[in-house]
Amino acid sequence: MTALSPESSRVAARARVVDALAARGIETAALDARILVEEALGITATDLALRGDAPIGPEGAERLTGFLARRIAGEPVARIIGAWEFWGLPFALSPETLVPRPDTETLVETALGLGLRPDGAHRVADLGTGSGCILVALLAEWSRAQGLGLDRSLGALRTARANARRNGVGDRAAFAAGDWAAALAGPFDLVVANPPYIASAVVDGLAGEVRDHDPRLALDGGPDGLDAYRTILAQVPPLLAPGGHLLVEIGYDQEAALCGLAEANGLSPRVRRDLAGHPRVVAMAPSRES
Repeated sequence: MTALSPESSRVAARARVVDALAARGIETAALDARILVEEALGITATDLALRGDAPIGPEGAERLTGFLARRIAGEPVARIIGAWEFWGLPFALSPETLVPRPDTETLVETALGLGLRPDGAHRVADLGTGSGCILVALLAEWSRAQGLGLDRSLGALRTARANARRNGVGDRAAFAAGDWAAALAGPFDLVVANPPYIASAVVDGLAGEVRDHDPRLALDGGPDGLDAYRTILAQVPPLLAPGGHLLVEIGYDQEAALCGLAEANGLSPRVRRDLAGHPRVVAMAPSRES
């Protein structure tokens, strides 16, 4: 791959990056190129539109050439720039955290649709918080809610704490090391989790952008992908306040299994589908009979 020239204009450099990515079959070449150009040059989309003829300069050329090489090698854009957007909010990433995905916004939407008052002093726990994106998004919507994010990774907890502060909810969010809900004492109005749910044998066959760059700890759900759910569903019901809910993200083929686990643990499940029509979130509350 030939290095980009410092004399190239911003628009020309973007076009060059688009062509290089498209030639390697990257479907999101145009979007990836725009993001990488803006990040490498430290400019906004407005800068690119209004001053597209400005040269990228020596430092910009070096940074953008490096970014392009990493993207061609299969590294996701989010990992290259070290941040991604979720629920309209910015989130820093680290090697210990997943890249927030649009499908996970279905979990936030489901939580907001439970009927909890926007100004209520709700208590929220986020199990396996990662970047903190779910918890931070909920606290941003509920102005008086208090949240606790748990994770086994200290690196993830540091990232989540920084993201809470960055998005203005740091004074209402606490983070602690923990193995799911084992060390928690309730009651909580809401417990959320996006646990690892991919079967161990499938992980190595995932797309390289996921397999090689997302933390395996956040992907591998055990032999059948359900290990974390079994633990969470056994631990959480006693921690729920009256009227409380447990919400978990699931894989597209896990609806029946999760509903069965919920009922076996005295919970009544409801399934929410994502924009593609796949089962994505199971919302659970204690059954009236339990």
